[in-house]
Amino acid sequence: MAGEVSAATGRFSLERLGLPGLALAAALLLLALCLLDRRTRRPGEPPLIKGWLPYLGVVLKLRKDPLSFMKTLQKEHGDTFTVLLGGKYITFILDPFQYQLVIKNHKQLSFRLFSNKLLEKAFSISQLQKNHDMNDELHLCYQFLQGKSLDILLESMMQNLKQVFESQLLKTTSWDMAQLYPFCSSIIFEITFTTIYGKVLVCDNKFISELRDDFLKFDDKFAYLVSNIPIELLGNVKSIRKKIIKCLSSENLANMQGRSEVFQSRQDVLEKYYMHEDLEIGAHHLGFLWASVANTIPTMFWAMYYLLRHPEAMAAVRDEIDRLLQSTGQKKGSGFPIHLTREQLDSLICLESTIFEALRLSSYSTTIRFVEEDLTLSAETGDYCVRKGDLVAIFPPILHGDPEIFEAPEEFRYDRFIEDGKKKTTFFKRGKKLKCYLMPFGTGTSKCPGRFFALMEIKQLLVILLTYFDLEIIDDKPIGLNYNRLLFGIQYPDSDVLFRYKVKS
Repeated sequence: MAGEVSAATGRFSLERLGLPGLALAAALLLLALCLLDRRTRRPGEPPLIKGWLPYLGVVLKLRKDPLSFMKTLQKEHGDTFTVLLGGKYITFILDPFQYQLVIKNHKQLSFRLFSNKLLEKAFSISQLQKNHDMNDELHLCYQFLQGKSLDILLESMMQNLKQVFESQLLKTTSWDMAQLYPFCSSIIFEITFTTIYGKVLVCDNKFISELRDDFLKFDDKFAYLVSNIPIELLGNVKSIRKKIIKCLSSENLANMQGRSEVFQSRQDVLEKYYMHEDLEIGAHHLGFLWASVANTIPTMFWAMYYLLRHPEAMAAVRDEIDRLLQSTGQKKGSGFPIHLTREQLDSLICLESTIFEALRLSSYSTTIRFVEEDLTLSAETGDYCVRKGDLVAIFPPILHGDPEIFEAPEEFRYDRFIEDGKKKTTFFKRGKKLKCYLMPFGTGTSKCPGRFFALMEIKQLLVILLTYFDLEIIDDKPIGLNYNRLLFGIQYPDSDVLFRYKVKS
């Protein structure tokens, strides 16, 4: 959606490569779409904002400063309005007390239709739109991201963390410098991949590093992939995607050691509906890998960034971890002796509040549904008609940045989700308690099934870093959000910072 603005750049690149015909065809297609779109607001429909750019609509204004722009539209048009974004008409519902209109209306507002189209565009998965049984069976595999299966995953994750830290990081007795984002992406990708998919016994480090580099290049173009831009206009992303899919084929993954229950259950379902050698199995694994790391990496970055820039937060979290280790009789000796259960990690409320606050400030995860038939949404403030083929969306940054809910919402406050020494879960707007107050993982049927795994992974990693290392920021500068993945997940930073680390003496 937001990626539509790169179409002109794509055409220019093609012309330089000697492909003016394809560029001209893309330009003519855009012109035809513009001429066909003569939409006007019908009686009963929300205010319609098409912008001055045909087809692209308001995408440029939204990308420049999404939160400010949406607040401006809210002030002018109220809590419900329809905007044109990259050829799609999206009706946004901004009042948190009306979210249920989207969340509970499963029949006419479909998450599955929206997600299956997204999976086809981004990952080249086509069969899910035709095969509901496979869809349902793959959904059942998410049970292995909860309960006892999650405990098994966390045990495997701790062993993988131990191997990474003992072989690479626990030897840094003098100060080492690193850029924060590559540091986070390298650790998160390796730990997540080996925990879910297992390890390659031969040339493991080379395999992981090449796969990570290709994955990050692919992810950089994700917003453009899910838009209506032909993939041929996106440089080499098609060949990169194909390379990753081959890497994640059944044949290659059969050699992995220590595969997780969730991976094996998904593989069993996929081999029930595909031939063993079908490359679309690899496309499914790419989609699952993206869901596992694409938001965890920037979340880890923002949590570390805010801890490094706020000494009071760093001190409070370290003190909480030290008290937990003392209460469980664990000592911070040489090597890697500490081990925390899921319940113990969950008890670190200061650490969790820090992560939640980082998510509040960086999450642009938008709950989106496809309108299957013309529909009237009945709200307390009035009824609104939405059209078949449109999208309806909840835009949580409005909620996360509301000063009535969060005092000084632009500030980082590590203890914002703590009250009287306990987790704070009660927030109000207009004197009424909110059911939804923090939505980085979506909500309803589309709520991220891997959220418990992701949170525990970040907690474990931060516990280890804060326990065993001295950490100092070098570039103590403010970092903003890069809105390249607008409407999809946790935003990347718009620049990076240097920090240094060494093992505590």
